[in-house]
Amino acid sequence: MSCIFCDIVAGSEKAEILVDDEKVLAFLDIRPFNYGHSLVIPKNHYENFSEVTEEDLFPMIKSVQEISKAIKSSLNADGFNVLSNNGAAAGQTIYHCHFHIIPRFTSDGFKFKMNLKEYSEDEMKEVAVKIKKYL
Repeated sequence: MSCIFCDIVAGSEKAEILVDDEKVLAFLDIRPFNYGHSLVIPKNHYENFSEVTEEDLFPMIKSVQEISKAIKSSLNADGFNVLSNNGAAAGQTIYHCHFHIIPRFTSDGFKFKMNLKEYSEDEMKEVAVKIKKYL
């Protein structure tokens, strides 16, 4: 199965590279929400965030932090979002783990549509118990 991000790592697809080290590749997104919108990926292929090994996870997260700071400073952004979509229900369309770093500007008009839910006290406890069983 073909993976566009693996092709970028291999050099058979072009990208505007920001970071290229032993474990991580970062490049500008070709369809940005705002200019400077970047993607950070592990060079090894993992379908989603849950699969990434510690050996690859820590360098990737460190790069996300460093690149976020550089994007904010260099573009005079007011803030930034760091996102990782995991699974189709979460909006993942390329099945190679990646983080989006999106520079944000007060006037950019980009809004997350929030449909927030509320827990009853019992519901919150039930959900916490379910999650804790897997930790």
